[in-house]
Order: sequence, then C-alpha cells, then structure tokens
Amino acid sequence: MKIYYEKDVDAQVLADKTIAVIGYGSQGMAQSRNMADSGLNVVVGLREGGSSWQAAHDDGMKVMTIEDASKVADIIHILIPDEIQSAVFEQSIKPYLEEGNTLSFSHGYNIHFGYIKVPGNVNVTMIAPKGPGAMVRKTYLEGFGIPGLVAVEQDFTGNARDMALAMGKGCGLARAGILETTFQEETETDLFGEQAVLCGGVTELIKAGFKTLVDAGYQPEVAYFETCHELKLIVDLIYEKGFAGMWHDVSNTAEFGGLSRRSRIITSETQEEMARILKEIQEGKFAREWALENQAGNPMLKRMRDIESELQIEKKGSKLRKLCGLEK
Repeated sequence: MKIYYEKDVDAQVLADKTIAVIGYGSQGMAQSRNMADSGLNVVVGLREGGSSWQAAHDDGMKVMTIEDASKVADIIHILIPDEIQSAVFEQSIKPYLEEGNTLSFSHGYNIHFGYIKVPGNVNVTMIAPKGPGAMVRKTYLEGFGIPGLVAVEQDFTGNARDMALAMGKGCGLARAGILETTFQEETETDLFGEQAVLCGGVTELIKAGFKTLVDAGYQPEVAYFETCHELKLIVDLIYEKGFAGMWHDVSNTAEFGGLSRRSRIITSETQEEMARILKEIQEGKFAREWALENQAGNPMLKRMRDIESELQIEKKGSKLRKLCGLEK
C-alpha cells in the first residue's frame, strides 16, 4: 500500500497549468476553492445561467462555460453527476481536447464502465477525497484535510501521477494522506459500499428496526430515537475509535447484547447477498441498469423516492429533528 503525504508531492508540476473544474456542486465547490486558495490556477466550467453560475462568481471563482473552460485548460477535472458526464464530455469537452491534456475525475465510474472513451494522447487520472465536499472544505480551512485516493488510468505525458498528486495536495488531501488505487478498485468498492452498507444497507436496517418496535406497540417517537437518532452517536464512536473503542464507551449491557446478537441480523445469507451485489457491480449489470433508468427518465428512482417520503419513520423523524434543532 502506497500513501503519499505533502512531503512526497511536487506542487511545481502544476505551476504553468490551468485546471478547469467542471461542476460546482458539493465536490466542485470544495475542490475548486481549495485548489485556488492553494495558489493553483483554477477556472470553473458551468452551464451559463445555471443555478451554480452566480454562486461560483460570488465565491470569487473565475467562471466560464464548459466549452470555454475546456479550451483554456490543461487539466479538465470533471465533477458533475455520473449520469450526465458522458453527454457533457461528448458535447462540450471532447471537441476541445488537445494532445497532452489531462482528464481528471473524483470517481472512476464512467471511465471504468466505458461510458466515456478518451483518445490515447491524453492523461486520465483520479483524485478522490474520501468524504463529502463540505468536509473537504471545512478541514482545509482548519489547516488539515481528509484522506484521498489517487489513480492513473492512462499516462500519456509520463507525469500524470505527479499532476494528480499535486491536485490532491492543493485540495488538502495530502495533509491526511493520499492512498494509491486503480479506477477499477475505486469504482467497484465505492458502489458496493453505497449499496450494501452506507446508503442501502444502513437505511434498510433502520427501517426494519423501527418497524419491529412500532409493530410491537411501542411509540414511533421512541422507536425513532432508538433505531435512527442514536445511530450517529455510535457511528461517530466507531469513526473516532474503531470497534474496540466503541465497545469500550458503551455500557457492558450494550456490548454483550450487541456482540452476542449481531450475527443473527447480518447472517451468512446476508453476506451471500452482498457477494451477489458485488458481482453485479463487477460484471457491469448495475451500470447497465442505471444507464437504462436514466434513458427512461428515472421512473423507478422517482417512484422509490415517493415511497421513501411516505414512510412513517420519515414523517416522525422530521418532527423529532425539529425538536432537536436539526431541522427548521
């Protein structure tokens, strides 16, 4: 395992380079501002008149259309949603690519699954913060950073990794450490984590726990606190101290109950299903399903959003979060 820190990175490799950050969402805002504050020459490429155009202007960024940003850039860092990257690349970026340019990403999805096909005379790199944009910006301003990943898919110029690392340093990631990976590993593990654990797995576990208590006659408000609200406290302990530190900080009753019962919840069948989910990702089945969903206008996603919004735990949770001062 190779990890790069600030001392390992030569920022001068970007001294004469212009970086165009395409997109100004959570990651686009954070990464472009951090790199600009680090002294790198950054422009932001956006759809003229779009919702982010004025926000980027107000933040002091140099804003251009995506086409104009692509024309002037040596490095084009694409931070728009996965599902629109291919179309934007074909229409607004590819026509302006020049030999020796670098295409950069923070997620390998479109390169790994072949939805973006690049010529052989450019670099293809990744610099990916392992955290949301708000934390990328917050920790940078605090003088530290969050860890990141670096990968090189195509090295035409011979120094693609050096440039990607310098971008990571500009974002503040090298303060914490930048781990070397590949486009395949980053993409497949990221999708698996989202689907099986971080987004899909944990919300289904919360829903099931909440429903079990409510069906047994307990108050929904109490069920919400026990299965959802307090989850953050436990996750924070694990994040800061690992499993052992979390077990140390909870009660002995909680430790014994958790350790003795957890395998009855996450069973061998659950792990077998996780393996099937991973295989679907590896074989491209999920990517094809997501592509078709987007081509059809996202009917399944819209329906699932509607169902989610009507859940009892969502309605009760909104009221309780207001009581806790978490929502207005």
